[in-house]
Amino acid sequence: MQYSVDDFDYECPEHLIAQYPAPQRDGSRLLVLRGADVAHKKFTELPDLVGTGDLVVINTSKVIKARLKGVRENGRPAEVLLVQPETDGSWRAMVHPGGKLKMGRTVSFDARAVLTVEEVLGGGLRRVSLSGDLQWPELMHEFGDVPLPPYIQRSPDDSDVNRYQTIFGQVDGSIAAPTAGLHFTKETLHRIRDQGASIAETVLHVGPGTFKPVQTSTISEHHMHSEWFSLPAETAKTINATRVAGGRIWAIGTTVTRILETVAQQGPIVETSGWTDLFVYPPYNFQVVDCLFTNFHLPRSTLLMLVCAFGGYEHVMNAYREAIAGQYRLFSYGDAMVLL
Repeated sequence: MQYSVDDFDYECPEHLIAQYPAPQRDGSRLLVLRGADVAHKKFTELPDLVGTGDLVVINTSKVIKARLKGVRENGRPAEVLLVQPETDGSWRAMVHPGGKLKMGRTVSFDARAVLTVEEVLGGGLRRVSLSGDLQWPELMHEFGDVPLPPYIQRSPDDSDVNRYQTIFGQVDGSIAAPTAGLHFTKETLHRIRDQGASIAETVLHVGPGTFKPVQTSTISEHHMHSEWFSLPAETAKTINATRVAGGRIWAIGTTVTRILETVAQQGPIVETSGWTDLFVYPPYNFQVVDCLFTNFHLPRSTLLMLVCAFGGYEHVMNAYREAIAGQYRLFSYGDAMVLL
């Protein structure tokens, strides 16, 4: 069956969009989808679903303080969202107000740091350079905010520095959290290992495309924003050994899913790094991932399409309707689901 973008729309009550995380990191609810069957559990029960010999793959990308607020030459406010570093030391960025920040315009933070728009790129992006006494990491540390997604309608506070970050984040580079990992605690990881399962690491730096709605007339015309990933040699080796032994591969999030399926499309599972613009939507033949743990995603989003490709369109959309009827909390700081 060929699906349209409208098929992935659903009624999303505004009051269910989580504006803050659960009081405890592992305190979310968990919807379990196995075929057409739906069960309602707590996230703390997730390790009980992991089997001996399974492999749980996580994304260790870390969110950077990429949202910078400064002033233009006329003293009026401006906002810069750093997206991707360039090899020459500049950054790709999204800016506001976009119509005012043309080539040659500047955004100042204090006497030590001035950003200059060097080039106007396509897709709402600019290339910006930094002059002054501060380096990029210092600028982000002093003037940057956690880049909360637009549906969280508040300014970030001190708690977001910790809670909009996974406990296993190690590699700076994401401008949005790989949100499936936000639920995990050290105790969760210990209990997964106690079940006889293994944990392996990957990296995918989440870019602005994660929030980009599909606006083309047909799904296949949509082009995904490329994101950098790395699959280490040890992780590739462990995946292959797990599959040979009959264990299941668990992807913690859509980011991990896209890494594993990208590598599989290129051939054997081996150490790989590079850029992926893989767009997964129904129908799709998954080659690596057996179990998917994820959050609830925006209507009409590429993330929802990936989940529907994995769990089956009707099953997933029915599960979403049941979650909304059950007052599950939605999106980045919301509750979770696992598809088995």
